[in-house]
Amino acid sequence: MSTDDPVLARRARLARLATLGRRAGWGLLGIAVAAFAVGVANGFDTVVVTVVTVALAATTATLAPAIVLGYAVRAAEREDRLPPQGPGGTMRH
Repeated sequence: MSTDDPVLARRARLARLATLGRRAGWGLLGIAVAAFAVGVANGFDTVVVTVVTVALAATTATLAPAIVLGYAVRAAEREDRLPPQGPGGTMRH
């Protein structure tokens, strides 16, 4: 693959963004679960409830779009590997 191709370069940037978003989202979910466990063990004071709520909201805001973006990048890469299609779905020669 050529790194000079702007489409491939943009796709690579989006793939890195999706990976970063998934890592951040799963990390935030881990924080929410850990804070919830602390709340179960020690009582749900305002700080624990706030941490759980904010972490879950941030998880939703980062993880869901990152997963969708990752699927889109993989679908585009998969489509690039398919043979070219002509009108009506028949292969061009």
